[in-house]
Amino acid sequence: MRSKAWKVAWSSFDAVTALNTLQSNFAVIDAIKKTRGSLNTQAIPEMIEWCRRVGYEVCEHRHEEESAFVSSILGNYLPSPSQPNPLFQKIGLYTSPHLRFVRERIQINNEPLSEELFAKYFFETWDRLEESARQRGEPTDTTAKPSYFRFLTLMAFHTYVREEVDTAIIECGIGGEFDSTNIIIHPSVTGISSLGIDHVQILGSTIEEIAWHKAGIMKEGTLTFAVPQPATAQHVLEKRAKEKNVDLAVAAEHPLLSDIKLGLEALFQRSNASLAIALASAHLHALPNAPQISPSTLPQEFIRGLEQVRWPGRCETRRENGLAWYIDSAHTLESIQLAASWFATCISATLSQALPDGGDRSIRVLLFNQQTRDAPALARALHSTLVAALEKGQQPFTHVVFCTNRTFQEDGYRPDLVSLKTDTQEVDALAVQKGLRDAWSRLDGGASDVVVKSSIQEAVEWVRDVARNERAPKKDVSVLVTGSVHLVGGFLEVLESGKEIS
Repeated sequence: MRSKAWKVAWSSFDAVTALNTLQSNFAVIDAIKKTRGSLNTQAIPEMIEWCRRVGYEVCEHRHEEESAFVSSILGNYLPSPSQPNPLFQKIGLYTSPHLRFVRERIQINNEPLSEELFAKYFFETWDRLEESARQRGEPTDTTAKPSYFRFLTLMAFHTYVREEVDTAIIECGIGGEFDSTNIIIHPSVTGISSLGIDHVQILGSTIEEIAWHKAGIMKEGTLTFAVPQPATAQHVLEKRAKEKNVDLAVAAEHPLLSDIKLGLEALFQRSNASLAIALASAHLHALPNAPQISPSTLPQEFIRGLEQVRWPGRCETRRENGLAWYIDSAHTLESIQLAASWFATCISATLSQALPDGGDRSIRVLLFNQQTRDAPALARALHSTLVAALEKGQQPFTHVVFCTNRTFQEDGYRPDLVSLKTDTQEVDALAVQKGLRDAWSRLDGGASDVVVKSSIQEAVEWVRDVARNERAPKKDVSVLVTGSVHLVGGFLEVLESGKEIS
């Protein structure tokens, strides 16, 4: 047994280090590629077996799908000065991926697990799996544990049982049909957000194939909400709902959202907020003695939740001397286009401030990386969306920096940000970044100053140098940070840590 006298920081570090020894998500995906999806079909029975090995039988749990908005809304039914009659004492939220800390994935009452609780429940799960292996006469090495994402899912369920949460919001990892979170038999409600083309090796390369997988979370007798989808995707959802004997409803934009300032900026967040309203309303309807929500009104708890919701790295703005950082972890074609539109809206006030000769006085910088997907395609989508949004003749950016996802120049990655998805040699050679530099130069005809850096820390310092040396008086440099969750997580770590290059 592990000593409770371990220092909290050492225990948390040890937990993350141990977690990183497990098969990575990329290794699982790569295995599925090679078997053309046959491994994927075993995900649910394997996850059920892992549950049994830590002492749980899969049974009825009342959870719901979706994330930040729902959790923020339901969080307003927790005990507080403004809520004298709380419906819940504890609300769980399981989501992925994380930005800076792995423990962000497992939250209670909209706060990540503390380092102490993360280490506690991590090693409880870890030790139960090893004890199960010993009883079976099997090795207790990494083969006795599931892969990275499955382990965290297992740990999340264990945490919520041990912490006796009243309700939980469980977000799928990839797809739905074969996702390891999809072992919940009777959720109170399920939700499907806007569909995009991603994880094509697993889910397929068409929106119809992806819709089929997403519909896998539908459960007989449970209401499912979906935001408006392309017609062909909607047809697939309706067909699967009929096969599963599920009522499928479209969560159209709620009419009262135009009067609410959402905590997450960008127009497209209204779709997510509308889905969250539908899901939270249905979940409350399923509870005894809970208030019933009228479709035509929104309780103050809902309004506060929508206004107070925060999700770092998503439509987030931070400011420092001479700089405005616009941060969005978009990493698919669809989300990159939305991020570009959001950025264009944010900087629209600066676009009219022209020099006497009609030129643009604004300095706009792009800090970008995408290490595993089609990076040039994402860069092209970003460029074309911004060109369309800007006045004729304006280039989207005056300066561009492409960097790897390595956090710090000397210290490399912090343990929570270690990723085994990439080719180390390719990262060291800056192959992707140099390819992006060449592609961008072709896009804008060499109009912007484009550089390549080997770490996020170096990229941030370069941007700060641009702001110090080139910005106009009393005018901030606008910087869009996007392209990858890993990039944004490392970027926030650089900002928060305050480490400078020696």
